[in-house]
This record gives sequence, structure tokens and C-alpha cells, in this order.
Amino acid sequence: MQESKRHRTYDRQFKEEAIRLVTEGGRSVAEAAHSLGIHENLLHTWKRKYKEDPSGSFPGKGT
Repeated sequence: MQESKRHRTYDRQFKEEAIRLVTEGGRSVAEAAHSLGIHENLLHTWKRKYKEDPSGSFPGKGT
């Protein structure tokens, strides 16, 4: 039997804090992602979106 994967959502505050760990905290993306329990590629995506448009990068409650 195969387990279904749930799509996890993260709020804007979580995403911004994750980005701060890398940009201001001196941690690598890999280190920050591992410590937060998220995939490294996801953090790279958030970082790119935030850099492109900081105020409009994460609308809504989730992703």
C-alpha cells in the first residue's frame, strides 16, 4: 500500500525567516534547509522569488 504525500504549506513569516537565515545569518542554503526540515530546492525558490519582489513574493496564507 502506498502512502499519499501531503502538500505542506508554509506561511509568509516562516519563508521570510528561512531566507534571513541565509542572507543575514551567514548559513548556506543547504544548512538552513536541513535545520528547518525543508528541501534545499524549495528554499532556493523562495529566495529567488523574494529577491525578485520582496513585498509581493508570498501572497496568501500558504505557498
